[in-house]
Amino acid sequence: MAVDKNKKCMIIGAAPIASKAIFDEFNPAEHYVICADGGYDTALQYGIRPDLIIGDFDSAETAPPEDIRVLKLPVQKDETDTMSAAMVGFKLGYTSFVLVGCLGGDRFDHSVANLNVLLYITNRGGNGVICTEDTKIFVMRTGRVVFTDLKDATISVFPFDGPSCNMTYEGLEYPLFQKNLIAGDTLMGVSNRIVDDRAEVRVNFGCALIILYTPKTKP
Repeated sequence: MAVDKNKKCMIIGAAPIASKAIFDEFNPAEHYVICADGGYDTALQYGIRPDLIIGDFDSAETAPPEDIRVLKLPVQKDETDTMSAAMVGFKLGYTSFVLVGCLGGDRFDHSVANLNVLLYITNRGGNGVICTEDTKIFVMRTGRVVFTDLKDATISVFPFDGPSCNMTYEGLEYPLFQKNLIAGDTLMGVSNRIVDDRAEVRVNFGCALIILYTPKTKP
């Protein structure tokens, strides 16, 4: 299959998605869409036709149709269906991933497992983000992420895949300059706030879990 260089890979997981807002922000038509197991039920709910359905189908309520490509996985395996979807995405040539339906739901362990899917993507030179309507999660090694026009959004940063990460913040309420965040220490990188039109979070060394929370607009 020839990869469309303009497309990213969207993985739809089985965690509930409350509205179609996330699909307004990330148009499935502009992505190669892989449904991981019960994620196919979400695709049906929002009128999305996936390019591929993958899983052991232990959580799907609807059987996959015959006219969509299906990759059936064994129930007993080392990796989750979402991880398998990311592995297939890489094999198809994609390096940029958007993960939806991959946070929340009844299984907290699955949310944690999906953070490790982000790490898997990062470790292989790709980039990925877990998205909900109000939250975006990144895993980043040395590098930076820039946020524009997001005043009052909340940024939280935690060491990941190691005991510490060295961070620099600009445009946040509590700036840092080449400061170590250490797992289990009292300097916790939680609930910082964007105060400028342009904010930057830099990972100078180490690996960081970066969480952007954008409060819903009050009616």
